[in-house]
Amino acid sequence: MPEPPHNWGRWGDGDQLGTLNLLTPERVLAALSAARTGRVFSLALPIKGATSGTAPSGVPHMAGRPLPQHFMSVDGGDYAAGVRPIGAGLKTADDALVLSPHGTTTHMDALCHMWTGDALYNGHPAGRVRSYGAGRLGIEHAAGRGVVARGVLFDAARHRGVERLEAGDRVGAEELAEMADAAGAGGPRAGDAVLLRTGWPLAWAEDPAHYQGAQPGLGADAGRWLAARDVALVAADNTAVQGLNADGRSDEDLGDDLHLTLLWRHGIHLAEMLWLEDLAAALAAEDRSDFLFIALPLPLHGGTASPVNPVAVL
Repeated sequence: MPEPPHNWGRWGDGDQLGTLNLLTPERVLAALSAARTGRVFSLALPIKGATSGTAPSGVPHMAGRPLPQHFMSVDGGDYAAGVRPIGAGLKTADDALVLSPHGTTTHMDALCHMWTGDALYNGHPAGRVRSYGAGRLGIEHAAGRGVVARGVLFDAARHRGVERLEAGDRVGAEELAEMADAAGAGGPRAGDAVLLRTGWPLAWAEDPAHYQGAQPGLGADAGRWLAARDVALVAADNTAVQGLNADGRSDEDLGDDLHLTLLWRHGIHLAEMLWLEDLAAALAAEDRSDFLFIALPLPLHGGTASPVNPVAVL
C-alpha cells in the first residue's frame, strides 16, 4: 500500500472505478448546468490508418508506437473487378481497424495501466494483468460508468501568453492555482474533469521529430494539487499528461511520478492526446473556463486503455 494520501479502500476493497465513484447522479445533473449555449466541440485527434495517404506524417503520435492499421475487406474496387452484389444490386463497404491507443490516438488510460511493486490501484494483484488483458481494473469498468462531468480547462499556454509551451516547461501547482483564481470559479471541484492545454499538438506541424522528443506537461506537485481536490479525471493535449524528457520518460522518481500519483495512488483516470485548440478559443471568447465534459471509452474487456472521442458542450 502506498504512503498516504491515497484512495485505496475509500470505496471498498473491491473498488475498480476509483474517482469515477465521485460522479454520483447528483453531480452528473449539476454538471449539465455547465452547458449554457449548446455548442459542441470534439476533443479528439483524427484516427488515420498507416497506409491512408499521408497518415504517418499527418497525425501526431509518439515514436516507436504502432500506428493504426485500417483495412478494407470489401470496397468499390471489388465490385468494379466483378464481385457480385450481396443481393438485388445491393453493395456494401466493410473495414477493420487495428489500434494501439497509447501514444497514437486520443485515449483514456485504465487504472491497470501503470503501477509499482506487486499491486495495482486499491491493492488488486498486478499478476492479474496477463497476456490476454487485465483481470482487474480494465477499461470496461470506466466504460460501464462513463464520464459525464463538469469540465474545467486550464489553458497554460494562454496563461503564459504563448501559442504553445516549450518542451522543458512544467505546469506546477502554483500556476494551476493562479489560473483557477483568474477564472473566478473557485478552481476544480470534487468530481470535475480537469483538462490541461499546453498547445503541444501544434509542435507536430512544425517538426514531428520535435513533437516526439521531450514535451511539456504537469509537474509532480500539480498532480498532488489535483488529487487533493478530488477531481474525477485529468486530461491533457500532450502524450502523457506529465512532462517528459528527451528519452520519453518522466524526470521524477517513483514518489513523484504523476501517473503513479494519479492512476495508482488515487484511482484518477487519465486521458491523453486531446485536441483542445478549438475549445480553448471558444472559451476565451466567452471569458469562461467550464463546460460539460463527456467521454465514453469502449467496453474493451481487460483493456489498459481505450480510444475516446471526448466532447465539450458549452
